[in-house]
Amino acid sequence: MTPADSAIEVRLRVNGLDREIDVDPCRLLVEVLRDDLGLTGAHVGCDSSQCGACVVLLNGLAAKACTVLAAQCNESEVTTIEGLSSGSELHRVQAAFQEHHALQCGFCTPGMIMTTVDLLTTNPSPTEAEITEALHGNLCRCTGYVNIVRAVLSLAAHSSSEGGEG
Repeated sequence: MTPADSAIEVRLRVNGLDREIDVDPCRLLVEVLRDDLGLTGAHVGCDSSQCGACVVLLNGLAAKACTVLAAQCNESEVTTIEGLSSGSELHRVQAAFQEHHALQCGFCTPGMIMTTVDLLTTNPSPTEAEITEALHGNLCRCTGYVNIVRAVLSLAAHSSSEGGEG
């Protein structure tokens, strides 16, 4: 039996678009996003769910796409880094990372941003300790995290003064 013989249809809403794709039941969500849908923002960095470079929002919650089978996501909503911005206007988390120089090589940045979006959705005014805890599953080998935490803190202050995630 070939993989095509065992393929199953998976329906996803990815970045606001309905998608139907036939996948082998053993394929990971990150593989389908990158290889089949051309959404390469979710990176594969470790193959063991340690680095967080593959984080996407799955039904609104941060999820490591290298730990989830695409077949498990049938009828789910997936948001990737490509789906955050609105045209040429960056999402506020992306803009804060840019403003606070919260990236160097950029490899971990999509996962950091997606994790931050989830954090700010569930906790609009996190403390520095809460930010550090939320980001503990995302590894960065370049920045030392200082500017990443500053970027998130800037949004926490913004959220509390303007009331929400927006």
